[in-house]
Amino acid sequence: MNKIAPDLSVSKTREKAVQKKKETFGRYFIKNYDLYLLLIPTLIFVFIFNIIPLYGITLAFKDYNMFAGETPWKSIGASEWVGLKYFINVFSRDDFLRALRNTLIISTYKIIFIFPLPIIFAIFLNEVKSVKFQKGLQLIVYLPHFLSWAVVAGIFVTLLSSTGVVNTILTDLGFERVKFMMDNNIFRKVLVFSDAWKEVGWSSIIYFAAIAGLDQECYESARVDGANRFQQMWHITVPGLMPTIILMLIIRVGNIMDAGFSQIFAMYNPTVYASSDIIGTYVYRMGLGKMDFSTGTAVGLFNSLIGLILVLSSNKLAKRATGKSIW
Repeated sequence: MNKIAPDLSVSKTREKAVQKKKETFGRYFIKNYDLYLLLIPTLIFVFIFNIIPLYGITLAFKDYNMFAGETPWKSIGASEWVGLKYFINVFSRDDFLRALRNTLIISTYKIIFIFPLPIIFAIFLNEVKSVKFQKGLQLIVYLPHFLSWAVVAGIFVTLLSSTGVVNTILTDLGFERVKFMMDNNIFRKVLVFSDAWKEVGWSSIIYFAAIAGLDQECYESARVDGANRFQQMWHITVPGLMPTIILMLIIRVGNIMDAGFSQIFAMYNPTVYASSDIIGTYVYRMGLGKMDFSTGTAVGLFNSLIGLILVLSSNKLAKRATGKSIW
């Protein structure tokens, strides 16, 4: 009886806690009903533009015929169900496997070479004492982000073409011309460099904000103990940024299947398909170019599922390794 009594008291305590939470939420809802009313337009937007279109996923499992119904919506329902036919066809195609390989390679390059740059830039620029120099450099580095990829592609094509500025300088120095935009061994490097040039400054904003939120008393204590500026960066700034770094890394790993459709679509050409054709451009060519909507949807669904698995896995690994995660 003595053992049973504590168990009953614990269960009753839990029941009371659950009831209290329900009552608290109910009271909170009644008290702040106007805030929930403001949420209704957002819920409607999400339902119309995010939930309803999910019906289109069924295209991946159907032999879509746009003339099977009076409207495209009805045509989806009237099309013949073929199961995993298009998934099997896609995974047996060499061009899809090439696009998958290129997507992983380009994304990995961007994570390795670009992801650390905003962190380094934010940490070192934060140590600059001249406010005018700091703000001026930030403005210059931020500006490329506001250029569209069409404009950026035009700039790099002009600079790196066979008759561009870079090749003109190379020939004047006695070197041979380099086919930057047509060489499969070089074009990926151009993609990584142009992406870094455009986005590093903008990506550093979140790290500047995280640094501004660090406790300044830690720096004062470190200075009193004789720590130099590099030691302060290494032992205070970097550990203070770790939660933000982990969060951004999880998000980036989750988007590894998106190697940058807008960038590559604006910059690539048929001569570099072997090294730059990614899943995004492949879906575009198959779905809209060849009007093969079922194949395009199957590839897009596969891409999304891999991204979801990567987000969940990287979040779990980060939580196990560092104790920090998104959820």
